[in-house]
Amino acid sequence: MQGERIPIGEVTLNVVIRGEGEPVLLAHGFPLDHSMWEAQINVLATEGYQVIAPDLRGFGASDPAQDKTTMAQFADDLSRLLAKLNVTTPVTFCGLSMGGYIAWQFFQRHRTRLARLILCDTRANDDDEKVARGRLVMAAEVERFGLDKVPDTMLPKLLAPVALEKNVAVVEALRASILRQDPAGVAAAQRGMAERQNVVDLLPTIDVPTLVLCGEADSITPPEVMKEIAAAIPAAEYVEIAGAGHMAPMERAVEANAAILNFLKST
Repeated sequence: MQGERIPIGEVTLNVVIRGEGEPVLLAHGFPLDHSMWEAQINVLATEGYQVIAPDLRGFGASDPAQDKTTMAQFADDLSRLLAKLNVTTPVTFCGLSMGGYIAWQFFQRHRTRLARLILCDTRANDDDEKVARGRLVMAAEVERFGLDKVPDTMLPKLLAPVALEKNVAVVEALRASILRQDPAGVAAAQRGMAERQNVVDLLPTIDVPTLVLCGEADSITPPEVMKEIAAAIPAAEYVEIAGAGHMAPMERAVEANAAILNFLKST
C-alpha cells in the first residue's frame, strides 16, 4: 500500500492512513513493515475506523535506524506521530510480537493516548541470557552479511505448518517483506529487544479493555504464555485463532478480523 512520509522530529516515518472514525494504530512485528496488516487495513477502514499503519523507525520506507532502537523509542515515535497527525482521540493500539513489546511501553509512557489494547502473539517477560545473546549475534550477522538467509530461518518459526506448506501468498509476502528491510534497522531493533523490560508486574495495572489474540500453533509465544497475560490483565479477553501460528492476522485474516471487530464494537 502507498503510504505518506511524515516527519516526527529526528526521523520521518512512512505511514499508511485509511478511513475515518475512531483511530486504530497498528504496530507491526519483526522484521517486517506495515504490509503485514494489509488484510486488516481496508477491512477496519470500511467498518468505520481510522487506521494508522506506520513503518516503524528503521523498517519499510521509514528513515534508517542507528545502532539500537529501544521499545521506548518506538513508543515515543508513535506518540509523536499521533501528535503530528492531530489525533486527539485515544487510540486502540494493536501490536503483534515486537509491536506488543512497544504496546507495553506505550501504555506506560503515553497512557492518555490509549483507549484499548490489542496484543497479538506477544509476551510480557524479557529475554533470558541465551535469547538476548542470540539477538546480538543476529544483529551483527545481518549487518555483515545482509538478510538473504533470514527468511529460511524465520519462516518456519513464524508460520503454522499448514500455512508454511499451503499458504503460498502469505509465505511469499513474508519473505518479500523480510528481504526488503534495511539490515541496520533490523540489527537496531534486535539490540533494543535484547534489553527490553520485563513487564509482568505491569499487567495487573492495565486499565483499558484488552484483547489478547494468539495463534493456536504459535511456537514463539504459545497459547499458554498468552493465556497467562490475559489472566493477569483485569479487563482482558483471550481469543485463540485455530490453524494459525505467530502471524495470526496474516495466516487467518478472516478469523482475526472478526475477533478484532467484535472487540472494537463491544468495548
